[in-house]
Amino acid sequence: MSAVLTHVCLFCDDVPELAAWYGHVLGIEPVFYGSEYAELSAGQATLAIFERRQQNELAPGSAAPGPNRNSIVEFRVQDVDAEYQRLLPLGHDWVKGPTTQWWGNRSVYLRDPEGNMVNLYTRVG
Repeated sequence: MSAVLTHVCLFCDDVPELAAWYGHVLGIEPVFYGSEYAELSAGQATLAIFERRQQNELAPGSAAPGPNRNSIVEFRVQDVDAEYQRLLPLGHDWVKGPTTQWWGNRSVYLRDPEGNMVNLYTRVG
């Protein structure tokens, strides 16, 4: 079997708020399908944002709020330092400022309003 990743879906209580946050951070206009679901097309995959209550109606007990310390959503950007400077005044929940990793990525880590960690990175080596 050959699988193709098409979507990563994040659950939240306020889809417009989280979609607007990602839209601003990524410079991508979210597309809304009602007030419970939005998508942000990012290259070959899509970031989907879905209302937690709706998810739990589809699959009871499958989505619960809480700190996420198990995953990271990563986006390659043109210039991570420029993105950091652009976003810094907005008071995001920064995990780690721009740093060049030993594997050749320059990264900045922050958390979205739901606590999901996000990595913006530029390949430098």
